[in-house]
Amino acid sequence: MLRYNCQRSRFSKLWLHGIALLSMVLTTQIAAAETIMEKVARTGVLTAGTSKDALPFAYADNKGQLVGYSVDMLTLIQQQLERELGREIELKLVALQPKERIPQLVNNDVDIVCDASSFTWERDKKIDFSVSYGITGTSLLVKQDDYPTISQSLVGKRIGVLPGTTNELAIKRAEPRAKIVYIRDRAQGYSALKQGKIDAFAGDGVLLESWLQTINNSEDFMLTGYYSKEGIACMIPENNSQFLNSVNYALIRFMQSFLAGKSQSVVLFERWFGFQGIVPLTEDLRNLMLENMQLIVDFKEEIPAREL
Repeated sequence: MLRYNCQRSRFSKLWLHGIALLSMVLTTQIAAAETIMEKVARTGVLTAGTSKDALPFAYADNKGQLVGYSVDMLTLIQQQLERELGREIELKLVALQPKERIPQLVNNDVDIVCDASSFTWERDKKIDFSVSYGITGTSLLVKQDDYPTISQSLVGKRIGVLPGTTNELAIKRAEPRAKIVYIRDRAQGYSALKQGKIDAFAGDGVLLESWLQTINNSEDFMLTGYYSKEGIACMIPENNSQFLNSVNYALIRFMQSFLAGKSQSVVLFERWFGFQGIVPLTEDLRNLMLENMQLIVDFKEEIPAREL
C-alpha cells in the first residue's frame, strides 16, 4: 500500500508538472499570436520604450520621471487607445538605450518606441514606423577652438557616435575616412569631448543644442552644420496595422490641431520648442518642423474638426 501511494504521489507530481508546462507553452503561444492592439485591450497596459537622455524629446527630469515631447506623443497615443478600446489604459514607460530599441520591439518586450528615432531602410526591414511628428538632423558638437579645422575636413578626425544610430550612418557617408569612436551614451560623449578623447561628438542637432543650454560654459563649444535631415517617428513591431493606424491617427490629430491653433496643442508644442520652451528652435528648424507637419497632414485625409 505504501509503495502504491508513493507511486501515485509521483504520478500526481508529474501530472501537475505536465499541466503547468503545457499551460506555459499555451500562454506563450497565445501571447506570440496576439497583435499589439489585442494585447493592450486584454491587459490594459501600453508598454512604451523611450529615452532617458534625449532632451527635449525624451529624458529623465530632476525627479527621475521620464518626460519630453515624445513622451507627450505617447500620452496622446494612450488617450487615443482609450477612446477606441473603451477602457482605461496604463502607459508604462521603459528607458532604453538606442541599441536596445529594435531588439525589444522584435521580442515584443515593448509595444512601441517613441524617443528621437528616425527612419532608415535597415530599421524598416525589422520594424514599422509611424508618420513623422518632428524634424532633426545630424550635427557635430566641437570645441570652439577646433571648429575651423573640423568644419574644413573630417579626414582622420575622431568622431564619437552612439552605435546603431543614424548619426553614425550620416558621418560615415559624409566622410568615410573619419575615425569613428563608439560611445556608450550621450553623457560619455560629452565627457569624452571635454577631455579631448574625441574631436567631435555626432548627434541629433536638437539634442546637442539642448545640452548646450544646460551647461555653464556653452561658449566653449559650437555646433557644425547639418550632415542630414531626418524625421522623428515612433517605431512599432511589424504586422500591427490596426495599432499603427491608431498611432498615426493620434499623431496627425495633434499636428492638425496645432496647425489650426488649438490652444491645448499649441501649449504642448511650445512647452518644448517655443521661445521660452525647454529647447527653443532656431527659426529655420522651427519652420522645417512646421512644414513637415503640414506635409503629413496634407498627405492624409484631414480629421473632422469635431474630433480635434
